[in-house]
Amino acid sequence: MESTRYHKLISEVEPTEMVLNMGPQHPSTHGVLRLELITDGEIVKEVIPHVGYLHRCFEKHAENLTYQQTIPFVDRLDYLASMNSSHAWVMGVERMLGIDGDIPKRIEYIRVLVSELNRIGSHLIALGTYGIDIGAFTPFLWCFRDREHIMNMLEWASGSRMLYNYIWVGGLYYDLPVGFEERCKEFIDYFKPKMRELNELLTGNEIFISRTANVGVLPLSTAINYGCSGPMLRGSGLKWDLRRVDEYSAYPELEFEIPVGKGEMGTVGDCWDRFKVRIDEVEQSVGIISQCLERLQSDLKRTKEFDPRAKLPKKIIPKAQDFYMRAENPKGELGFYFITDGKSEIPKRVKARGPSFCNLSVISEISRGVLIADLIAIIGSVDIVLGELDR
Repeated sequence: MESTRYHKLISEVEPTEMVLNMGPQHPSTHGVLRLELITDGEIVKEVIPHVGYLHRCFEKHAENLTYQQTIPFVDRLDYLASMNSSHAWVMGVERMLGIDGDIPKRIEYIRVLVSELNRIGSHLIALGTYGIDIGAFTPFLWCFRDREHIMNMLEWASGSRMLYNYIWVGGLYYDLPVGFEERCKEFIDYFKPKMRELNELLTGNEIFISRTANVGVLPLSTAINYGCSGPMLRGSGLKWDLRRVDEYSAYPELEFEIPVGKGEMGTVGDCWDRFKVRIDEVEQSVGIISQCLERLQSDLKRTKEFDPRAKLPKKIIPKAQDFYMRAENPKGELGFYFITDGKSEIPKRVKARGPSFCNLSVISEISRGVLIADLIAIIGSVDIVLGELDR
């Protein structure tokens, strides 16, 4: 059906129109994404995304390995937010086994702490690269400078810079290093004024506003119909955050707001709103991290007896069932659908729902009639990562 529509679009190109390839080697497509544009001069008539250049058979890997062995492959989906991805996978397996209520509180709080640090790191890449897409070089350097501190801390905890394999079924690879909480607190104190600087430089910048306000407006009904989630959906004005909706892990005990787009500079659901939602989410994550550190340094303090691997099951064989687990990743709703037979440590079927895939599908809907330069702004505001888009 889609192939027929594609051939119809290409065959109906007018003599005055041009078919233009953007990507897969184009820096502004944020990875190996190819966009085929039908343009009339500078005006984009139609956008046809071509995906699959980074397909690595994640689902087939997951159907041939045990649940614990699959975690490093889960890390490679959204490789900018590996902690969040493995957190979702691990929670799904724990719920299928029925051990999710037995996980010690310290482990839950450490999982949330590292996931929120990773969320900030992911958003900093989204904000910095968005600036450089539009022509602002300095925010890109600032964001990468601050993200480096986060990567150093996560490397200290897990031994890896990007692909952590830290959150395990039933526990953690290792407890936080001694002094981690203090260093994390120092980072938060350092980072708060840096975020204010970034806000002053970019968010209220007149040139930035003129490039993003009223551009790529995504109406709420369209966002829902296309299955958009995360900042894409919240940017269109809907308070929908799975950390609040599903209340998983330690999130029910933590206080945070859900930022939404309000159309302050243009229309609700435009590129500026999506950018602002990510900026506000970074501030909320900073608050969540502070609350986690408070608990981890008071009633959930480390003890000599604490073993992060104590609850690790010897064999992971869930009952025969169909089970879906979802979690709020920096890009949106990451979901895993499992089919198990009750006999094997290896799942019978696994399907991953990558938020970037659904969020990108709306691109042709919100890019008709825009300038080519505005299309760059729209792609950047979607914040895709090709690892989970192609899987």
